Amino acid sequence: MAFDGITTKAIVDELQNIIGSKIDKIHEPDKNTIILGLYLNGKNYALNICIDSHNCRINLTTHQKENPLVAPNFCMLLRKHLLGGKISEITMQGLERVVKISIETINEFNEIETKTLIIELMGKHSNVILTNQEEKIIDSMRHIDSRNSYREILPSRIYVFPKSDKLDFEQIKDFNVFNEKISNTEEQDLAKAISSTFTGISFSFAESAVKNRTKEQIYNYMKNLIQNSSNSKFMPIYKNDKISDYVLQYAEQKHNDFELNFFIDDFYFERETRENFNNYKNNISRIVNETAKKYTKRLENMNSKLLECKDMDKYKIYGELITANLYRLSNEHSNSIQLENYYDNNNLITIPLDVKYAPNMNARRYFKKYSKLKNAFKIVSEQKLETEKEIDYIESIKYELESAITLDELKEISEEIKENAIFKEKIKKGKKNKNTKKAQKYKFSPIEYEIDGFKIYVGRNNKENDWLTLSFAQKTDIWFHTKDIHGSHVILKADKPISDDILVKAAEIAAKHSQAKESSNVPVDYCKVQYVKKPNGSKPGMVIFTNNKTLNVNPLKA
Repeated sequence: MAFDGITTKAIVDELQNIIGSKIDKIHEPDKNTIILGLYLNGKNYALNICIDSHNCRINLTTHQKENPLVAPNFCMLLRKHLLGGKISEITMQGLERVVKISIETINEFNEIETKTLIIELMGKHSNVILTNQEEKIIDSMRHIDSRNSYREILPSRIYVFPKSDKLDFEQIKDFNVFNEKISNTEEQDLAKAISSTFTGISFSFAESAVKNRTKEQIYNYMKNLIQNSSNSKFMPIYKNDKISDYVLQYAEQKHNDFELNFFIDDFYFERETRENFNNYKNNISRIVNETAKKYTKRLENMNSKLLECKDMDKYKIYGELITANLYRLSNEHSNSIQLENYYDNNNLITIPLDVKYAPNMNARRYFKKYSKLKNAFKIVSEQKLETEKEIDYIESIKYELESAITLDELKEISEEIKENAIFKEKIKKGKKNKNTKKAQKYKFSPIEYEIDGFKIYVGRNNKENDWLTLSFAQKTDIWFHTKDIHGSHVILKADKPISDDILVKAAEIAAKHSQAKESSNVPVDYCKVQYVKKPNGSKPGMVIFTNNKTLNVNPLKA
């Protein structure tokens, strides 16, 4: 269900409880959000105002957001005008999604001056506007200039309420008037007709309201719900065991244990967390996949080049045979010659010639071609080895992305690829944001298991794998990794004698945290940490090891 006028009215009804509160904090954690810190009767509250086009809303919140190091200009302006002020009124006009918060402040003459924070919750046109007592705009979160046909949202302009061609349902006197407005509508189109005729009523709400009801029952249901919005009950809708939406229902009695503000808070927090995670993951995946495509293409070109070099010895033989038979070829002007090949029991071999050149020059050209291909073979073979290592590293990043379950894990992966030169070409170069907090020191928090008193640790990404194996683990601890399969480093702490059963369990954990987690009979290498080394200049997570043994196990399921 959309955050429509009915939802807004129900929220505003609940927000009457914070009238009289003092504004003691103001933050702007991102370009779409304002948080007002409030204090009332010994309690602290946080009012969340969000104008994101897909998630616009106003509600009390218990979820904290990280604030920029330097407050944005609009936040500073709100602090200047509203800090210390007292909320005196919270209203909305009809079912329009426009909320006005009146705030009593003290001006420079020590007089009470009321300023109004206007929150317009209208999708992509949402805005937060601060006005003075004369309804003159002090400033707004988003500016709308004269290109707008009927109003400007700019400092010093008079605030104009947004226009709407729809009807106000609360002004409909009785069922006959309601029926007249939708009289020519087929039953299957009732929901669409209601949402397009009346202000602040979303299609999703109208759809739930018309279900199994006559027109008169629909009118009475909507009238009761809107007039008694404090008795409304929002029910979550689950999809794949997760809340995907909510629906408004009318309850005859008020549910004292239900607070709409915090239901909305949790609903949108989970949705935004999920959206942020997916967007962040998609952005990183795009960079990684584009880089993988680039290096795969490079490898294909190298293989084609090496295929050309395969015949390089043939050109050397051509040159040697021509040189050895120059005395016979002084008057040769044909396109090819046949000579005895002393590398092949003197069987005849046909050698192409370029008629523009003398035989000795043809021999030189073949030697030159041989030398060129020989050098190319050496260089390209070395480049191919490096490219294969890069592709292998890219595959390890893909595995990390598949395994990541939190936004923090994705941010750690993002930091890793930013530090690696192979991804730089695909990462957009932008100006450094001065408002962003400085990068904090990398915090390692590997996954922990405890089995029969033994501690087992699993790295969540390449950087953590390096730290876990090379810094955290003791030389006598046991290191595990799936054989020739991308996965996490796993460390079994060797604080006491280790049984074969524990080795198998640790190997099962390593198989679980690998690309082979859905397979069976997975080979897992293990050895003491002292035999694991990291070559100079190698990529994060890349190590070499010796004195290892291999266990074949099924990935741990529990």
